[in-house]
Amino acid sequence: TISGNTTVGGTLGVTGATTLSTKLATTNLGLGAVLQVQYTQYTGTFTQSYTADTSSVIGASALIVNITPKSTSSIIKIDAHIFHEFSAVNTQDNHAWFFYRDSTALKAPSAGSRPCGISMSTINNSTDAGSTPEIVYYTYFDTPSTTSQITYKIGLLPRYSGTLNVNRTVTDNDNNAHERGISFISATEIGG
Repeated sequence: TISGNTTVGGTLGVTGATTLSTKLATTNLGLGAVLQVQYTQYTGTFTQSYTADTSSVIGASALIVNITPKSTSSIIKIDAHIFHEFSAVNTQDNHAWFFYRDSTALKAPSAGSRPCGISMSTINNSTDAGSTPEIVYYTYFDTPSTTSQITYKIGLLPRYSGTLNVNRTVTDNDNNAHERGISFISATEIGG
């Protein structure tokens, strides 16, 4: 037990009723400190239809994450990894992934008639839409300026209509040529 005024390691002075937990409270952490991490890791499978040239929320009940920032100056780093396979090879080459903050799309600014997002999927086999999955991993730094709860969601803008198969292949046969995986979305609050 330490009583009175004590200096620990020459940098942390604890006096009176001040406790170590008070000194380490988020208001005392510096710029760039990780204040909290929230995530949803999805291990099930689902399929979802999408419409050509229409932005859609993907996995509205499976791939969302809520976070309540501790400060209006915080930065929220959003990460997503989606294991998937498109139902048609033409979608592999023509799509854009992005995030939603509640109902606001977070992506590259509009640029004429170009599809804008954050990233595209990697293409494993441009001639197969049945047994060879794609993945996408992407990140966005958001500055929501709020201490109210935020919901982040996965967004997809495809050029063609089709079906997205998440954490599975299109045909999903039970053999060693049809992989399965996991997907996640996370939100990390960084002190700003």
